[in-house]
Amino acid sequence: MSDPQTSIRPRAIRLHRQSRVLELCYPDGRRFELPCEFLRVHSPSAEVQGHGAGQEVLQVGKKGVNITRIDPVGSYAIRLHFDDGHDTGLYSWDLLHDLGNRQEILWQQYLERLSQAGQQR
Repeated sequence: MSDPQTSIRPRAIRLHRQSRVLELCYPDGRRFELPCEFLRVHSPSAEVQGHGAGQEVLQVGKKGVNITRIDPVGSYAIRLHFDDGHDTGLYSWDLLHDLGNRQEILWQQYLERLSQAGQQR
């Protein structure tokens, strides 16, 4: 039986700076293209997620954000450094895979929250 961690660990991670997209390629052939803005507004950091349910902080003005650096964290995650100075979230393999699988619904929810708050990207 294969290790579940291995199956969701990307075999390749490519940052496309010009298009501001992080591409994740998986051993099973799946591929996710996650915009830097999407990753920034869904950062797992306490600054974005808060310290408990209902404490999330809506991120605004992140439309043009880019990733400047990617650091490995052990064998389970990466740290993304964004050009707006944000660098505190650890993106585990599980989280990245989940964000890729739910990208469309999470993005729509984010846009709805922005709209309800009278904010723009």
